Amino acid sequence: MLEEENGVDPRLQAISAAIRVVPHFPKPGIMFNDITPLLLRPEVFKDVVEIFVDRYRDMGIAAVAGIEARGFIFGPSIALAIGAKFIPLRKPRKLPGEVISETYVLEYGTDCLEMHVGAVQPGERILIIDDVIATGGTLSAAIRLLERAGAEVVECACLLGLPKFKAEWKARVHSCGVPSVASDVPLFIVRSFSCLLKEISC
Repeated sequence: MLEEENGVDPRLQAISAAIRVVPHFPKPGIMFNDITPLLLRPEVFKDVVEIFVDRYRDMGIAAVAGIEARGFIFGPSIALAIGAKFIPLRKPRKLPGEVISETYVLEYGTDCLEMHVGAVQPGERILIIDDVIATGGTLSAAIRLLERAGAEVVECACLLGLPKFKAEWKARVHSCGVPSVASDVPLFIVRSFSCLLKEISC
């Protein structure tokens, strides 16, 4: 996490203040972290993008892959700033061309991510962006999808993550059935949060 790597970044206070916490949404017991107020404050929105850009500018990233839907908020701005292409990873039946798909398990069923065939080339270095990581299932599916296309996933990055999630990332990714190379994909989280009012799964 950023606060662990660099001490207290002065931008984090403004970012934290701009995130609204909504109790009992979308179900009782959940503390929902709403990023929409942050998007209404251009200077804070810019700070978030610049934190990511500062980290990835010199890492040879060929493409930024954003997970639908809120990965689309930050991903294109980051891609433009570092001179990379942007790849949308979409839910089923949203892309018009030939797609490659990856299904993953949710608590109460399954979901799927899709990407256009040819969006990435073998060996390209990819950054995956999403807004929040809670269980890691969607990011794990994104890693599998991109690696099946021959890409090298350099890192996964999120604005928000559960406390201590980073320490558990490798075990969680491996438990989702990702090949051993994917378990080494680093995870970068700007700010930690708590989603629980009480001890229930989120």
